[in-house]
Amino acid sequence: MDGTIKILFVDDEEPLRDRGQRLLTVRGYYVITAENGEKALEILAKEPVDIILLDLKMPVMGGEKVLEILSKRYPHVTAIIITGHGNIDTAVECMKKGAYDFITKPFDIDQLLLSIKRAADKINLEQQAKQLQDEMVRTLFDFNTEKKRLKTIINCIADGVMVTNRNLELVLHNPALMRLMEISEETKNPVPVARIINDESLISTLKKIQSGECSIDESISQEINVGTKALRAISAPTLGPDRNVFWTVAGAVTVFEDITAFKQLDQMKSDFVNMVAHELRSPLVSIRQLLSVLLEGLAGPLQEKQTDFVSRGTKKIDALLELINDLLDVAKIEAGRYVQHQVPTDIGQIIEEVVSLMESRAQERGISLTHSCQDLKPIQADPKNMEEIFNNLITNAINYSPEGGKVTITAKVAGEYMEIKVGDTGVGIPSEELPKIFDKFYRVKHPKTRQVTGTGLGLAIVKSAIEAHQGSIDVESVVDQGTIFRILLPVIT
Repeated sequence: MDGTIKILFVDDEEPLRDRGQRLLTVRGYYVITAENGEKALEILAKEPVDIILLDLKMPVMGGEKVLEILSKRYPHVTAIIITGHGNIDTAVECMKKGAYDFITKPFDIDQLLLSIKRAADKINLEQQAKQLQDEMVRTLFDFNTEKKRLKTIINCIADGVMVTNRNLELVLHNPALMRLMEISEETKNPVPVARIINDESLISTLKKIQSGECSIDESISQEINVGTKALRAISAPTLGPDRNVFWTVAGAVTVFEDITAFKQLDQMKSDFVNMVAHELRSPLVSIRQLLSVLLEGLAGPLQEKQTDFVSRGTKKIDALLELINDLLDVAKIEAGRYVQHQVPTDIGQIIEEVVSLMESRAQERGISLTHSCQDLKPIQADPKNMEEIFNNLITNAINYSPEGGKVTITAKVAGEYMEIKVGDTGVGIPSEELPKIFDKFYRVKHPKTRQVTGTGLGLAIVKSAIEAHQGSIDVESVVDQGTIFRILLPVIT
C-alpha cells in the first residue's frame, strides 16, 4: 500500500460508510470504516492512517472527542468533519481543535472528493518537506562531520596550510603554519594575509592567482625565507560557485614545507664537492706537468712503449681535470658566482674564435664545420662564460656527428634577442630523452656514441649559464638526422 492515501471513514450510518468506501476505493484510495469514535481509535492504534472522515454525532464516542485525542496522539492524521448537525460555530470550533475541513450532510460527492484531494496534496507536500528536511539534516551532519575530519587532518599535518579568500584574508590555517611563521599569539580568522606573510613575492603570487592569471589546475612553487628558515610554498587556486559561471576562483590554498635542512645539506654537499675538487686539482695539475716533461723528453729519451703509457696517463688526467673543472663550475653556479663580470660582448667574434680552435678536431673526424653571423648587436655578457657555452655545444656537435657530417653555427638578431643555433647531422636524441638532457650527470645512451667520454655536466652548465644571462635554450632533435640547440640572449638596446 506504499504511496496510496489511507482513509478512515467513521460514521454511525452503515449505508453511508459503504457508499463512501466504494466511491473512494474506485478512485485509488485505500479505505477503512468504523461505526464510532472508539472503533476508530482502535484502528488508529493498529495501523497508520493519512485522512480520517469523521462524523461528529455518533454513539459511544462522538467526533469532537476523537478530534481532541487525534491532536494529542496522532497529529499527523488529517481530519475532515462530515456532519448533518453543524453550523458555522461548530465548524470554527472543530477547526480550532485541529480539523482540516468541514462538510455538511447531505454532501455533494464532488465537494467531498475535492476536500480529500486537497488534504492528500497537503499530506504529500508535508511528506516531501519532511524528506527535504531530513536530507538537509543529514547533509548538514555529513558536512559538519567532514569539516571536523578535515580540520583534524589539517591540524595533524606537519606542513603549514593556509587558505585565503578573494580579499586576501586568511580564512583557514593549521598550527604548523603559525609555528613556521614564528607567530606565537592566537590568530582568529579572517585576518589580512599580510599580517601573517611578510614575503612580497608570495603575496604577489596570491594576487596573480586571485586575478585569474593562472589556470584552475596550475600550481606555483617558490621559496621564501622566514627568519633563519627556508620554506617552499606551493600555491594553487581554490574554486567556489558563482552566479554567472559554474565555478570561479574563490581564493588560494598554500602549503608550506620547511626545507631548511635540505638547503643546509645541499650547501654541505656543494662545499664538500668544491673542497674535494680543489684538493684534487692541484696534485693532478702537478702530475700532468711531470708527465708533460717526460713526453717532451726533458728527463731523457723514452722508448715507444713508455711513451704510449705516459700518453695514456696524460689523457686520463686530462679527463679527470675536465670533470673537476665541471664540478667547480657547477659549485659556482649553485653559489651564484658563475657569472663574474658582464660587459658589452661581441658574440660573433667569440663564435669565430671557438670555431677556429675546433677546426682541427672537426677535420680529424672528417666533419664540415661552418658558421654564419649576420649584422649582430652586442650583448651584456661574461665573455669567458660565452666561450665555455659555445665550446661545449660545438664540441658535443662534433663528437656526436659521424664522419662526413656537418656542424653549423648561425647567429642573427631576432627582435630584442640574439638567436644562435648550433646544429649537427649526428645521431640525434630520442624524444623521451629530450626533457632530461639538461639534468646534471645525465648522458644520452646510444650504441654509436659509447666511445664519447664526458661528465654529463656540460649541458647543465650551459643551461645555467644562459639563464644567468637572462636567456633561454631549447633543443630540437630527430634520431639519425641531427640536433639543433637554439639560444636566445637579450641584446643591448
